[in-house]
Amino acid sequence: MLHQPSKVMDMQFELQGLRTLISEKTQLCNQLKKELAMIKRLEQDSSKLFELEGSDTLGSQFCIVPRVDGAPDISSCPAQWYRVISGGNRELISGATRLTYAPEPFDVGQLLQAEIILKADKVTVQTDGPINHASGLERYVESLMKRADIEFNVVVTQMNGNDYASKSVHVFHIGKLRVKLRKGRSTKARESYSTTMKLCGSRGGGNAAACAVFWQTRKGLSYTLAFETDRDRNAAIMLARKFASSCNVVLAGPGDQVHGGG
Repeated sequence: MLHQPSKVMDMQFELQGLRTLISEKTQLCNQLKKELAMIKRLEQDSSKLFELEGSDTLGSQFCIVPRVDGAPDISSCPAQWYRVISGGNRELISGATRLTYAPEPFDVGQLLQAEIILKADKVTVQTDGPINHASGLERYVESLMKRADIEFNVVVTQMNGNDYASKSVHVFHIGKLRVKLRKGRSTKARESYSTTMKLCGSRGGGNAAACAVFWQTRKGLSYTLAFETDRDRNAAIMLARKFASSCNVVLAGPGDQVHGGG
C-alpha cells in the first residue's frame, strides 16, 4: 500500500466520513432517547401533555393544544367541556364536544374544564382562573336597554342543525316580551319567552364560535346565528336573559342549570 498512496488517501477520507456519520447518528440517538424519556414521564401524568390556549375573558376562544412535541394526535379524539362550580363539582356543557370552546355569559365566574378521551385514558385540562366579563360589556348592555328597539345584524349559519344555504343578513330583535328573527319585512321566527326557548353561545366549535349563538325558539325549531362582533353576541345573550327573567323565565342553553353566571 506504500506504493499506492492514492488508495491510502481514499481510505482515510472514507474512514473520516464514517467517523463523522457515526458521531451524528450517536447525537441523534441520544436526542431521541431524551425525547422518549420525556414523553414517558409525561404519559405517566398525561394531564401535562396538553393545555388550553386562549384568554379567560368573554370574547375569546379556547383551544386544546399540545404542550410538547411528540404529544399524541387528538384531532379525532372525543372531548367534553364542563363548568367547575362551587365545591369543585362539574356541570356538563351540553353540545360542547369539540377541541375548541368560546365562553359565554353563563360561564362568567366559573372555571372551565375540558376532558379528552385518549385511548383508555381521560386527559383533563382547565382554565387558569374563572372567566371574566369583557371590559365595557356591562355598560354596553345598559346603554342598549335604554333603546326602544334592540336589534342586531346576524347571518343564519344553521337551521335545525343543518347548514343554512343563504348567507344574507337577517335582523335579530330582542324585546321585553319576545325574540324575533326577520329578513327584510319577512319574519322567520317570533316567540315569546318560555321554558321551551333556549339561548346560549354556540357550542359547535369553529373559528366564528365567539361571535355565534344557538337559539332554540321552541321544540323542533333552532338556529345558529353569527353576529358581527363577539361584543354584540354576548350583549344579545345578556339582554335576552334579563328580559326573560322579568317574565319569570330562566333563559339558558340545553342542559344548563342556574347558578348565577352572566
